Formats: sequence, C-alpha cells, structure tokens
Amino acid sequence: MTRRPTYTVACLSGRGIGPEMMAEASRALTRVARLHGFRIEQSHPPFGAEAVTQAGHALPAATREATLAAQAVLVAAEGEPALAGVESALDLHTRIDRVVYAQRGAVTVLSPLADADLVGTFQRVFDVARSSLAKVTSVGGDRAWRAALEVESARHPGVFVEEMPVSTAFQALWFEPQRFDVVVCPDPYVEPLVGVAAHGQLPRVAASGRLARTGPGVFAPAHGAAEDSAGQGVANPASMLIATALMLGEGLGERRAAETLVGAVLEASNSTVTPDQVGTGLGATTREFADVVLSELPFAVTNAEFYRESVA
Repeated sequence: MTRRPTYTVACLSGRGIGPEMMAEASRALTRVARLHGFRIEQSHPPFGAEAVTQAGHALPAATREATLAAQAVLVAAEGEPALAGVESALDLHTRIDRVVYAQRGAVTVLSPLADADLVGTFQRVFDVARSSLAKVTSVGGDRAWRAALEVESARHPGVFVEEMPVSTAFQALWFEPQRFDVVVCPDPYVEPLVGVAAHGQLPRVAASGRLARTGPGVFAPAHGAAEDSAGQGVANPASMLIATALMLGEGLGERRAAETLVGAVLEASNSTVTPDQVGTGLGATTREFADVVLSELPFAVTNAEFYRESVA
C-alpha cells in the first residue's frame, strides 16, 4: 500500500478576524487533504497580539522555530506587523499573486523580490505555466529582464510566451482576464497590475504569497485584520480559502487539491454572501459560508492536471 504523503503547515492567525479566518482554512485543509489522499499536520503557534499576551513578544522563539520547521506558512491577514520577522528568516525570492474568477478562471502574477532573484523567478513562472494553460505574458522589464526571459523560454518550448506593454496589460486585465494565464512583471508594476486584475468587471477573489528557494513559502489572503469586524462572524473567508489553495498548489505541490478548493470557493461565492459583502447586516456567517465550501468540495474534485503532461 502506498503511504500517503504528510505535509507540515504553520498556521499564524494574528489579530482581528485572523482567528476566524484561520479556523475555516484549517477545516478546509483537513477536508481537501482527505479527498486527495494526503495529510496535513497543522501547528498553530502564538503569533502577533495573541503571542504578546501569552509570551510578551509578537514572534516568540518557539513560533519562529515552528515556521522554519514547516513546509509552508499560512497567515490569516495581510500586513500583520509580526510577519516581517517571519519573512526575514526565510529564503524568499518571488512574490506570487493569484486572482480567481468564474468557472475556475485564474490569473497568476509573479514578480522577483530583488534584482538578484530574476533567474529563480522565471524558473517559477514557467513551472506555474506548465501546470496550467502554458502561457506566459511578460509586462515591462529592461534588457536584462528580456534576456533572462529568452533564456528560460528556450528551456520550455511547449509554453507560449508574449510580451505586452504595461498600458495594454492594465486594460486587458480589467476587461479580459481570460487572455492571461501567468503574468510576470518587475516589482514597480505588481501592485497596480494585481489591483486591476482583482477589481475588474467580473467578481474576483485574490490571495498572495512569497515563494522560497529552500524552506517554506508564506501565503496570505488579500484582506487585512479588519479588527472592527473581529468576533462577529460577518467576514467572508473566500480570500483566506484562496490563499489556502495557493499554498496547497505552489507551496506544497498539491495542485489538484488546490484546484478542488478553488472550485468549491467559487461555487459557494455564486450562491452565498456574507454581511460584509452586502452591507445590510444580512447574509451567511463566516462559518456558514465555509460550510457551503466544504459541502461543495466533493463535487469540485477534478482529475485534470490542466496541460502539465502535454508541455512537460
């Protein structure tokens, strides 16, 4: 009998709505792992405000050790101040953002965290493209950028590569996200491009991560701590669950499981809203929305690995 793989994930809840978001991500991780035949060992070390209360420090030594020992780090709110301490200890080289929309469409944007990370970033760009629609769009970049793109492109003849002006990319991401698969751009363009991709005409959900050469990457939702909503069960967990899927696929290599979770989140988003989305105090609670996602998981399972085999 083949032994099921086991992965370790450090789950950092932080402040505000973080604990509520992480609770739903934790449930989804357990369920989707069971569906796809692997195990997730989750550690939930004190982090941020909780750690200050317990240990007098936002990032205790034990929490730092737990993140370094994990294969991926999942954070429940973007912009948590203690996160800088986590990331400084990790071998991070590439930023990755994913925006998903109707019928499992997705745009993935990657950018090097420093000029020295250019080669590693392009390697990850083509790895991601080979696992999806085998298309790379380069936006911006100087002569060294284009040279690195040409070198890596030559190693992947099955991947279509195009270069696009920044102004054209902005317009297309807003109106026609389906034109894109994987986008790579220099750091000055990543925030604006992701912002346009995430807030275009179609309903979209975004999440982000930092990929590492060695050791764990860090993954987080697009929202912050939203402390004014904490404990009320009104926050929508879709971005947190997409961050969880991004971690599964690009942090742990379980891309089929990631696709299943994305599909379930999109189905839930089509039928269920939370109070923070409608602004009337009505709608499903955070837990109820996540319950719908969990109920959709068995129906969202797909055996398709996109075009990985055809372009390998």
